[in-house]
Amino acid sequence: MKLQYQLTLAFTTLLVIIMTVAGIIIYSQMLQMLIKDEQRQLEDKGELIVNFILSEDLNNTTNVQRLLQMLEQYNLQVFAYDEGSKRIIFSSIPNMKKIEGWIADYDLNNPEQPLWQGKEDQYVVSIIPFYSPSATQQLVLLTPLDDLQEVQKSLINRLFLIFIIGIVVAVLLSHYLTMKLVTPLTKLRHQLKKIEKRQFDEMEEIKATGEIKEVEQSVVEMANELNNFIQSQHHFFQNASHELKTPLMTIQGYAEGIKDGIFEGEDAERGLNVMVAEINRLKKIINEIILLAKLDSEADIYHVKKVNVEQFIEKVMERAIPIANDQNKEIILTKITNHILSFDEGKMLQAVMNIVTNAIRHAHQRVEISVRTENNQLRIEVVDDGNGIDEDVIQKLFHRFVKGKSGETGLGLAIARAIVERSGGIIKAENTINKGAKFSILFTKHEKNTD
Repeated sequence: MKLQYQLTLAFTTLLVIIMTVAGIIIYSQMLQMLIKDEQRQLEDKGELIVNFILSEDLNNTTNVQRLLQMLEQYNLQVFAYDEGSKRIIFSSIPNMKKIEGWIADYDLNNPEQPLWQGKEDQYVVSIIPFYSPSATQQLVLLTPLDDLQEVQKSLINRLFLIFIIGIVVAVLLSHYLTMKLVTPLTKLRHQLKKIEKRQFDEMEEIKATGEIKEVEQSVVEMANELNNFIQSQHHFFQNASHELKTPLMTIQGYAEGIKDGIFEGEDAERGLNVMVAEINRLKKIINEIILLAKLDSEADIYHVKKVNVEQFIEKVMERAIPIANDQNKEIILTKITNHILSFDEGKMLQAVMNIVTNAIRHAHQRVEISVRTENNQLRIEVVDDGNGIDEDVIQKLFHRFVKGKSGETGLGLAIARAIVERSGGIIKAENTINKGAKFSILFTKHEKNTD
């Protein structure tokens, strides 16, 4: 069953249960309320009759007739009983035996009376005592319970009709509201189906609010990330096949030439040297691909510990200075702020050295390394004075097999990014005002070194 129908059914069932319980409670209390209301009305009318009785002589036939007319006007069944003489003074009820039975069965001195039982029906009773000059008398007013039950039945029928109309309106309203709620979820399911089929270009925005909108935004972000990942994987395999194919073809060509005797003497020696160089290049590419795969998938390859930044940069300089000297370039440490960072020192050393050697390779004369804090971030910056990074390359510089001018495997900066991000940092590349390239590694979590 669809979620929309499940919600509508659940809401309708809950509503019916609540209204049924309310109806039962109202039904059980309604008759008692009608009885009490009828007793109050009987008391009000009884007060008028008592005043008439006290002001008039009921031994007078004319006064009795006037009283009977008043009772007929109010549609009352009444009798008056004199306790002193033990007689019924007057009655609008023709059945005197019924009245005598009531007098024998019930206490007329108790104003709080239960329902009086007749031969076939019950009566609501209101007893009003009054005092004549000679004795205590009671005025008893009665209303058949059947009349109140008819009123109760009429009210229940109307209430039931109102309940039915209310349930119908509530069901329609609940269906509309659940439809408004479920429709975005249905569209979201279709979006997920498109993601499953990798139809990223067909993704559409869903009009929704609240948590559903947040889920929709998360799905869109997930789709974009997945699309970027798939595209990067495609590019990775394309570039990897190209990078691996080129040295393999070189090796194959020289190997077949030497085998067939095409290359002899110095040519054969040169071919063997080229083969060894290409094999070393292949080995380096394969090792870097394996390292990238491990960084993406293996948790135990990364061993975090607290590292003194000043000592870490000293190790970087120890390795970078010989490389810079070989290329007749200068590398200097312009500024350092001593802090404590948490990362895998060996992996981070490899990442920073990938950036530094890349900067040395592209620099004209000078590479600067600095460590400083800015906006509560620790920044490790490597700046060269080269020609900078091409604008068409800078956005995808850290992707795999993306190489700038004079690049090698195209994996060094991708490895650097994987290591930095695994360490909780961010790596960025940009061009400086002087057209050189600047690489920045930013860490938000760092500690001041108090030693």
